[in-house]
Amino acid sequence: MKFVGKLLLTLLLIFLLLLVTAYVLLQTQWGAGWIGRTLSSDNGWQISLRKMEHNFSSPSHLIFNDVRFGHAGQPPLLAAQNVDLGLQWLQFSQPLHFASITLEKGTLNIAQPTRAIPLAAERLQLRDMAINGPGWTLPVAAQRVNGGVVPWQPQPDNLLGQQANFQLSAGALTLNDVPGENVLIQGRFTNNALVFSNVGADVARGSLTGNAERDTEGNWHIGNLRLNSLRLQTASSLNDFLRPLTTLPSVRFDRLDITDARMQGPDWAVTDLDLSLKDLTLSKGDWQSDDGNLSMNANSFINGPLELHDPIASLDFSPQGIKVTQFSSRFANGLIRSQGEWSRANQRLTLNELVVAGLEYTLPGDWRSRWQAELPDWLESVVVNKFTANRNLIIDINPDWPFQMTSLDGSASNLMLARRHQWGIWQGELSFNAAEATFNRVDVRHPSITLQADDQQIGIRELSAFTGNGILEATGSISQQPQRTAEVRLTGKAVPANTLHAWGWPTLTLNGDANMQLQVTGQLAADKALLPTVNGALSVTTEQSSIQQRMRGGALVSSPASREEGISE
Repeated sequence: MKFVGKLLLTLLLIFLLLLVTAYVLLQTQWGAGWIGRTLSSDNGWQISLRKMEHNFSSPSHLIFNDVRFGHAGQPPLLAAQNVDLGLQWLQFSQPLHFASITLEKGTLNIAQPTRAIPLAAERLQLRDMAINGPGWTLPVAAQRVNGGVVPWQPQPDNLLGQQANFQLSAGALTLNDVPGENVLIQGRFTNNALVFSNVGADVARGSLTGNAERDTEGNWHIGNLRLNSLRLQTASSLNDFLRPLTTLPSVRFDRLDITDARMQGPDWAVTDLDLSLKDLTLSKGDWQSDDGNLSMNANSFINGPLELHDPIASLDFSPQGIKVTQFSSRFANGLIRSQGEWSRANQRLTLNELVVAGLEYTLPGDWRSRWQAELPDWLESVVVNKFTANRNLIIDINPDWPFQMTSLDGSASNLMLARRHQWGIWQGELSFNAAEATFNRVDVRHPSITLQADDQQIGIRELSAFTGNGILEATGSISQQPQRTAEVRLTGKAVPANTLHAWGWPTLTLNGDANMQLQVTGQLAADKALLPTVNGALSVTTEQSSIQQRMRGGALVSSPASREEGISE
């Protein structure tokens, strides 16, 4: 019996000696290499490590140094200075399912693996890590990351698994091409759905806080988003900058607040922007809202040639349309103010009041083509119930036919400025008058015009101006049909005999002041030249002589009392 006891004791001592030897050898570089080769054999994965450590003060933890893990022949999914494996009793039945895995000081590439990683943990912990995931649900790149994922159960198509809670902080992070610093994110994901229950970051020298969700279809629900003191510069145009809002399947805002923001891009900028948006969904170029509103103000807004200063806007959204409760802005050294509504049913913008005062505005060179351009699908018509203009200066520097109107006042009622997606004067009454004006280098005083439009025509009820020592007066009409047939009847009393030459009529052989009568017709169709359609008759009388001329197709008809000459354009 004593022999058996000694034998068992000897075997136990040998076993303990082998165990201690193995324990010591595994913590050497040779042991670490053997562990890496053993785990890498015939499974498609390659693991390398420099050393393994174990401390009896933390008996349930194994620490590996300088670990590299990934597919053979490909960049590693993981490169970390330290990997801490937390052991648990479940190890006896599932050897590769750990209580915790801690990655420290390295890089984790969360690209889509081709096969499931043979590891899992109740908690994946990150300490001072970098994360790269250009192909993840949302493209992400982060530096100095600390946080965790609970649980961590990687799948063949998703390194982070199908369902988990996460909390991460990062010194720098770019998520879906949006960069930030000092980032904190808390949330969860299920399959391809994401929930950010709490987000905070320093963005564009300002701050961002909020929460949001993204479903499996790519639709976003912004519960609350607050942006403070942004100082953003971008190389994108304004359309490209806002395009993500129109290209995503849908974006729903419960609440969005922007305070003291300054943003700038090529040919556009906004300064000191304050904005509050509630209950609005943007989807496929359209919007929906049950009871939303938008209020905003800024110091300035610039988009190409458009410059607004101190703009203020307040809009209310409903299923029926948009109510513009307030809009005002300083523009071209003047003021624009309006309020009204846009109706979804008939795509009509109705302005109950439009006030334009004190403008000093030079028309853009292409204003005629803009006037003839078709309006977008969402704007079928524009109606102004009441229009008022006070002391405006309007200039057109087109060298072919420049004009300028000084101290221009105006008023209108029930004015339809667009119909069937086309600008025009389609209905209503409109009148303008100015202190002085110049039309193609002819100076006039106190010009005034009164128009009355209906479905058939635009009636020129009164048109008058003082020039030289006399006065010009006219009436006429312009058809609302596509041919735009126009008729003008003009009389002049004691006006310079060649007043009409600068406006297209051939030069007369008369000098001095004269009385005149002109009756002319033509077609102002957008796609045809005016000159070949002009027909008319002119009678001019001075103290010494008189002349009568007739015109057909833009050219004078020969007669004893006239000479043949074409109209100058």
